[in-house]
Amino acid sequence: MSDVAAVEQFVKKYKDLRQEIAKVIVGQDEVVNQILIAIFSGGHALLIGVPGLAKTLMVNTIAQTLGLDFKRIQFTPDLMPSDILGSEILDENRNFKFIKGPIFANIILADEINRTPPKTQAALLEAMQERAVTVSGHHYKLSLPYFVLATQNPIEQEGTYPLPEAQLDRFMFAIHLDYPSFQEEVQVVKATTSNVQAKVNTLFSAEEIIGFQQLIRRIPVADNVIEYAVKMVAKTRPNSDTAADLVKNYIDWGAGPRASQNLILAAKTHAVINGKFSPDMEDVQAVATSILRHRIIKNYKAEAEGISEEQIIKSLF
Repeated sequence: MSDVAAVEQFVKKYKDLRQEIAKVIVGQDEVVNQILIAIFSGGHALLIGVPGLAKTLMVNTIAQTLGLDFKRIQFTPDLMPSDILGSEILDENRNFKFIKGPIFANIILADEINRTPPKTQAALLEAMQERAVTVSGHHYKLSLPYFVLATQNPIEQEGTYPLPEAQLDRFMFAIHLDYPSFQEEVQVVKATTSNVQAKVNTLFSAEEIIGFQQLIRRIPVADNVIEYAVKMVAKTRPNSDTAADLVKNYIDWGAGPRASQNLILAAKTHAVINGKFSPDMEDVQAVATSILRHRIIKNYKAEAEGISEEQIIKSLF
């Protein structure tokens, strides 16, 4: 199949996928869109939102429609790395046998990732970056496609461990969830308080998803679009010659090269799901906020004056 035909097939399947997810998830269109862009770009996503916004249900529904194996890990202060990765035990023949932990799935929901100490958070790092884990000196490959979706509660900061910058940088997107609108909430209450259960169909297989991820990689990008993305990221660095005034005044640290890579990959996926065969600057702008918001570190002045990451990123356009 030619790439042109593959893009057309992908657009059609993507529309069907959105309709299938909408059977269960009311509203949250932009959030679902960004999670799917991250999956087809081969990245991970961090969901930031208050409890009760159906984050777990959303991930579970997406995993079902994509035909992927899904595991949920509840992060707690006493969680150990071996609870995630698995451990070696002695079997009846006195031989060591590896028991796989919940990290061995296609989609991992790391619930309340900031509730666990850095040592356990770091257990995810190798899996996210290398798609493999090392336990007791043995290297285990994870089955592809592999995707980590972590959730974080922005309100209650007692007993939480902020995610290290290196780990935040591993997430392609940081997605903010907001409360539903009045009409959406009415729909949610109607749907969840009756005895009718919505069933979703599986529309993809793991092989198809990997095929579409490879298709995204093959999408051509014009040099001026790549330069636009790299310049946008460079502008977030306060010491850079091209830094915007807002950045110089309100940012301590800017985004690194991984942000530029993610901008182009996500822009490619954004272009393809909208039926385009190459991304333009609008596609880069469409994904920029979620890619940059967790990679720029505001200073105390920004906090004092109530300047948000979104305002600073918008000024870069």
